[in-house]
Amino acid sequence: MSEFVDRVRALALAWGAPGLFVIALLDSSFLPLPGATDLLLIVMVTRRKEHLVLYVIAAVFGSVAGCLMMHAIGRKGGEAFVRRRFTGARVESALRSLRENGVMAVLIPCLLPPPAPFKIFMLLAGVVGISAARLAVAITIGRGIRYVTLALLAYWFGDRASQYLADHGTTASLVVVGVLVGAAAAYLLWKRARGTGNR
Repeated sequence: MSEFVDRVRALALAWGAPGLFVIALLDSSFLPLPGATDLLLIVMVTRRKEHLVLYVIAAVFGSVAGCLMMHAIGRKGGEAFVRRRFTGARVESALRSLRENGVMAVLIPCLLPPPAPFKIFMLLAGVVGISAARLAVAITIGRGIRYVTLALLAYWFGDRASQYLADHGTTASLVVVGVLVGAAAAYLLWKRARGTGNR
């Protein structure tokens, strides 16, 4: 399997942005390639800094396409299909999070590095009825933040960005998640207060 993954990565590097799109699509759908998109993005930006925006767009769109595939599978296969693929505790936890928090439960896993659970949320988003459009917006925001951050690290630090990511990636991701959760909570409180004031 590792030899196959290495070949896929090498082919993606040769193809440039289209190859990165394919890797991001596969990584977000049915083929496990943990960290492959992150690593390729860093390598590509380090080699061709002038294509930073193109590479970020390719990675984001590829991830969105892969997630929408998983969403469609979840919607078509239903909860029973997901339960056959994942353990009960993980399914219950993810279902509860999606029902209580909606797209925020999708947005947060987009920002976290592997091995954070991700695909199960895409499948269950289809099961609980989150629309494809709302899912696509959440993935675009989450992966956009993640990949822009990685691309800028590669632009500024070159090959050292990979080591920085290995040393501090989880901490940085958790900080971003904390900021997003705080911002979402503040928005909900403001919206509720505004609604109460208009009565």
